[in-house]
Amino acid sequence: QAQLVESGGGLVQAGGSLRLSCVASGIDFEMSALAWYRQAPGKQRELVAEIYGSSVVRSSDSVKGRFTISRDNAKSTMYLQMNSLKPEDTAVYYCNVATWGNEYWGQGIQVTVAS
Repeated sequence: QAQLVESGGGLVQAGGSLRLSCVASGIDFEMSALAWYRQAPGKQRELVAEIYGSSVVRSSDSVKGRFTISRDNAKSTMYLQMNSLKPEDTAVYYCNVATWGNEYWGQGIQVTVAS
């Protein structure tokens, strides 16, 4: 059974850093496209960053230069390193894995940035 488990969220002061992790099981991780999305209260879910293979394909303009997506295929884990956090980064963050026509979502993890 496919499963994605996120960790690493929490409360941080503006300017601080967090690293989100997402561990996959039951998924052909190495052949998958990976992405992080976020959804702030009252807003639509938006793409933060995505990666195919080992190369970053796309990231939101709002996080460029601050957030970095990466993957460790040996651990079936994806990461989102978030630096220079801003209050507007406050949201529930979701990992997403797409492979062989299937798409999977993590349960979501709260990130709150205090001003």
